Amino acid sequence: MRKILVALVTMVAMSAVQAGEDKSEIENRIKPVGQVYLAGAQPAKAAEPTGPKSGADVYQASCFACHGTGAMGAPKKGDAVAWKPRLAQGMDVLLDHAINGFNAMPPKGTCMACSDDEIQAAIDFMLE
Repeated sequence: MRKILVALVTMVAMSAVQAGEDKSEIENRIKPVGQVYLAGAQPAKAAEPTGPKSGADVYQASCFACHGTGAMGAPKKGDAVAWKPRLAQGMDVLLDHAINGFNAMPPKGTCMACSDDEIQAAIDFMLE
C-alpha cells in the first residue's frame, strides 16, 4: 500500500511541474531533431548534364562486367573471332540488340541513362 501511495504522490508532483510549462517550452522539448522532406513540397532540382560519355566510360561503368569477362557468352572487348558473327548481321542489328536487349544482354546493358549514341560509342570501343 505504501508503494502505491508513493507512486501516486510522484505522479501528482510530476503533473504539477509539467502544468507550469507554457506551450512554447513543450514544443521546443518535443520538436524533431531533423527536418522531413515531403515529395512535392519543394520543386526537385534537375541534375546537371555532364555531357556525352565516351565509349570507354560507358564500357567501364556498364559493359565490363560481362564483356570484360565473357560472362554469359558475351563477346570480350577486342576478341575479333567472337565479334565476327555478330558483325556479320550488320551494325544496325548489333546496335538494336544493344539498345533493346537480346538473349542474356539486358537493354542498354543496364545503362538506362545512356543515349543511343553513347551505346554506339561503347560498341565501337569494344570492337577496337
